[in-house]
Amino acid sequence: MRKKALTILTEEEFKKDYRKAQLIDVREPKEFDAGHILGARNIPMSQMKARKAEIRQDLPVYLYCQSAQRSNRAAIMLYKAGYKNVFQLKGGYKRWTGKTKSK
Repeated sequence: MRKKALTILTEEEFKKDYRKAQLIDVREPKEFDAGHILGARNIPMSQMKARKAEIRQDLPVYLYCQSAQRSNRAAIMLYKAGYKNVFQLKGGYKRWTGKTKSK
């Protein structure tokens, strides 16, 4: 049986541990600047392959995008590259009710 590439977390589950993880927003910079989860780093899906070395494999990775489609693709890419603790926010940023920041 193949292990799942990622675990999808509800907002409540995501909020519980995201501060202990690497929080990555995979949306494009304009989207990130318009508003993102407090503490997130922006590594757009379009740059993920080139920048994945910036993400540590020994720490959990919490991903999100606007609706969870790009973060799902990013999670699969990271899993194939050897990352094992990859988590995704169910519903994406548009469903997030926690703390946010914008530029």
